[in-house]
Amino acid sequence: MQDFQLYLAPAKINLFLHITGQRADGYHLLQTVFRLLDFYDKIHLKPTQTNAIKRVNTIAGVPEAQDLCVRAATLLQQHTQCPLGVEIFVEKNIPMGGGLGGGSSDAATVLLALNRLWRLNLSRAELLSLGLQLGADVPFFIFGSNAWAEGVGEQLQPMHLHDAYYVVLTPNVHVSTAQIFANKQLTKNAIPKTMSDFSGASKSVNDFNTGNLSAAFTNDLEKVVCNDYPPVYACLTWLNQFGDARMSGSGASVFLEVANEKVATEICNQKPQNVLGVAVQGFVAKGLNQHPLLDFASD
Repeated sequence: MQDFQLYLAPAKINLFLHITGQRADGYHLLQTVFRLLDFYDKIHLKPTQTNAIKRVNTIAGVPEAQDLCVRAATLLQQHTQCPLGVEIFVEKNIPMGGGLGGGSSDAATVLLALNRLWRLNLSRAELLSLGLQLGADVPFFIFGSNAWAEGVGEQLQPMHLHDAYYVVLTPNVHVSTAQIFANKQLTKNAIPKTMSDFSGASKSVNDFNTGNLSAAFTNDLEKVVCNDYPPVYACLTWLNQFGDARMSGSGASVFLEVANEKVATEICNQKPQNVLGVAVQGFVAKGLNQHPLLDFASD
């Protein structure tokens, strides 16, 4: 597309997710490890000399005014009083509403890219603060590396993770995050773990999916989601025949970590086209060490 510049917005998975409490305002406190994947939405941006911000393509189910890309650009423009505008074309590849962070990642990419295109020179700390206004997962993508996260997901510490490939399956169901968090069966007072607990368990078994780490680091939302959304349980059960599969975030995506791309591709090629009458998407991705736009903000 003429005059548009391309920027990548990577997916993420949660290697585990514990709910450790709840704030007075209703937000849940959590612990998780976010991992970046080399599977991307593509954000095309064209700066303009007017102050108009507009999305130039249609995305089913996402009105322009509610699009996190548009909201991110608008917030950044208002925060900096920037007189410039932008046209946005969003190429969606990350399944929407699947627990893979697509919308949050898109918003973070817009903030990072416009920080450079509009020559704003905001620090990473400033962008992190803006990102949190858009959603709890947005700061992670601005942070730019795999991270141990606490609070509502905004308290981030970098984590070094071993190289791995992932098979990711997403049944075409919309999981209501609010409904899952309101479920009375959900454990909301998990005993907090530490980064060293995770790192030690990971090193001791050389893979977070196996051995004692599997029992200690789980997704607290998984059981509730599987009870309420049988297609998620069906995908998880199918992947479990190849290893210890997990659900990402509040679903609906599930994933399996494997050692190499060949094994991942072989598993993904066997995936069911549908489960319980629901279509299933699938892809293979490698874990990233850093966000492709990491250097678009200064520390």
